[in-house]
Order: sequence, then C-alpha cells, then structure tokens
Amino acid sequence: MNNTIKLAVAAALVAAASTANAGIIIPAGDWTLDIGGVVNMYYTSTHHSDDNGGALTAGANNNGATTKSNITTGLLPNYITFSGKTRQNDLDVGFTISMQPGAATTTPLSGGGGNENRQQFLTFGDASWGSIKLGKDLGIFASDAILSDMTLLGVGSGAGTLNGTTTLGRIGTGYIYADWKNQIAYSSPNWNGFSFTAGVSQAWNVTNTAPAIGGGATSTQAGGGSPAFEAKASYAWTGDVAGKVWVSGISQEIKGITNGSAAAFGSPAVLNTATSSSERGEAVDIGANVNVAGFGLTGYYFTGSGIGNQYQFSGGLDALGQTRDSDGGYIQATYTIPSVGTKIGASWGVSNLDSNVADAQGNAKNEMWTIGVYHPLTKHLNLVAEYSDAKDQVDAKRSVAATESKAQTVSLGAILFF
Repeated sequence: MNNTIKLAVAAALVAAASTANAGIIIPAGDWTLDIGGVVNMYYTSTHHSDDNGGALTAGANNNGATTKSNITTGLLPNYITFSGKTRQNDLDVGFTISMQPGAATTTPLSGGGGNENRQQFLTFGDASWGSIKLGKDLGIFASDAILSDMTLLGVGSGAGTLNGTTTLGRIGTGYIYADWKNQIAYSSPNWNGFSFTAGVSQAWNVTNTAPAIGGGATSTQAGGGSPAFEAKASYAWTGDVAGKVWVSGISQEIKGITNGSAAAFGSPAVLNTATSSSERGEAVDIGANVNVAGFGLTGYYFTGSGIGNQYQFSGGLDALGQTRDSDGGYIQATYTIPSVGTKIGASWGVSNLDSNVADAQGNAKNEMWTIGVYHPLTKHLNLVAEYSDAKDQVDAKRSVAATESKAQTVSLGAILFF
C-alpha cells in the first residue's frame, strides 16, 4: 500500500490499536510492487424520525418514523490497490492505481453496487527536496480531518440509505469531505516533524439548488474558473506524549454564476439569466491529535464561505448566487485497553450553514454523537460495534417553520486490511 491509501489504513488501524502493515510485496525487476486493500461489511439498523430526512438522515417519513436495516460497507469502501516504486536517475518514482467495487445495493439482479476508481496517480522526487504528485487522489484540504476520524474504521451516519459505495462516517457532521480530486501537488521533505503540501486541483462545477437550506425550487449553476488552490502544513512529534497539529486551506474561483432576484421578500428567488458574476469559495481548518498512555484526544475546527458544510461547494451559494458562510468541527476521545488492544471511543461534531436573506428557511445544522468499540481480532482483522445519533435541523424563518430530522444507527461488523 502507498501514499494516501496507506495513510487511511494506518489511521484506521491506529483506531483499532493495531499497527499498519505493508501489503503483499512483489519484487519485479527494477520495481517493487505492493498489492493491498480492505474488505469490510456491517449489519446496520437505522431508526428515522420526525420531518423529511436530509443527507445524513434520509429515510424519514413526514411527521412519522421508520426503521431500516441494511448490510453494507462502512465509511471505507472495499478496495484493492496496486502500487509500485523504483529508483531511477536519482529519483524515487512511483505509481498507485486503486479500484473500489461497490457492495451497497437494494435492487435485485443488479450484480452489486456501483464501482469507483478513486486513485490513479504517479509520484517522483527525492528525500532531499520532496516529491511531486500528478493524478487523482484524496484532496489536500480537510484530508487530516477524515484520516483522524475514528468512524473511518466503522460506519457513522448515512447507513439508512444506500445511495453510494460507502456510508458517510462523520462527513457533514464535523468536517467537509476532502473528496477524490485530480491534482498536481508538491510535498516537502519531513524536517524534524514539520512538513507541508501545496498544489492545484480540478475546479468543481457547482450545481446548487435553493432547497440546500430549505424551501424554493430555483437553482444556481456555476462552473469552476481557475483550478482550486489547496495546501496544508503539519507538525508531528513522538515520545510519551505524542501528537500532531495541522492547518489546511482551499480557495476556488466560481465563474458564470447565474444571478437571481427576489420576487418578493420571503418568496423563493427567481432566476435572472441576463446577468452573470463570479464568487470565491474558500475555507481553512485547524486540528490536533494528542496520545498519551493509551488515551487519545482529537480536536478539529473549520470555517469557510461559499463552500458549504458537507461536500465541497454543495450548498455554498444561495439562489441569488451569493455565498453562504459555514463552520463546524468535532472532538473525539479514545482509550485503548492495554491487555487486549480494544479501543473505545466517543466523538461529537457539528457542521453549520448560515442562511442568507434570499433563503426561505433559516440556519442549518447537522450534528452527530458516535460511540464505538474497535477490537483487533488479529493484526489484520478488526471487529467493530458503533452507535451514532445524527440530527439535521433547519431554523424557522419568517413564515417557514423549523424542521428537524433524526437518525439513530447501530452497526456491527468487521473490517480486514491486507
């Protein structure tokens, strides 16, 4: 395993009090090949209640309740990764290609869920000056937030509906999804624990519907202008009290916004295709991990404008093409039982999205508590039990009533790394 996938596996195994291991190593002439991956599956039972469910609590009936059970993968997809490395002309050269076969489906005769190809990139560099990456990989901004999330080993939210190859973990309830992005990035050497990465990534085309924060049926569509600029810096240390601190950021110009105009105060916006403008979506974050005597503590915070609060740029603009502000974060505490290696954890997080004048409803908030137990049955196989309590809430505004949806999920399963 290599690079980001190796980081994800390492983070997940740390959460289970195991140690990260290389995959299947194959010498092949000038190259060293590495084959690795993950297989996981969980039984989940999700109880939905109250109003219409949002992205995190989808499945609720109007003013009712329902329970859904699924057998599905968790936040990490099932995947297999092929990577290779060699030393040529005083350069370390490498590649990674991965495939994620979907396992989440409720349709007969479908042959399985959708498939993804999240990683295809090459790297070259040297320990003396760093490395350059070209290709598709986990985004730079907010990557440490998801890699530090204990639900990386489990399920988190989103298990009540099978719309993709994975559940959501804590995405949208404490951090914005880093996503898998085409990019060109430079990573520095490690200078006594300090390192940084900076690069450009493919600009997202933004499709934003007004109901992202409740009400209305109009939409604003915008194309990415210049590439997104992303960067992060971190400092890690070891010892009896080990840890890591990091900061990261993203900025992208959004061109071709179709501006709307409010037909009447409190009414849904009406699109006016005669005008066009540009905005900038941007966000910054800060986080820290500290580990001592089996205890682990993680704290994280982000703030942004025009970028949304769950997925990058989703809900970042209102129907008038104006940016919405967002912020959020999470705290997480874990303890590893020394004699058996079982890790017990609890975390809470929230993601907020501010309402603008044109929005039919008020501020939105997505919140979740999670309690998890992660037991290493072997150094590669982990048993997982989680309980997550998620809530989507939109405040009342003018004549539009507040809404609230809830989803409580129990998940039991196992995850295997190789």
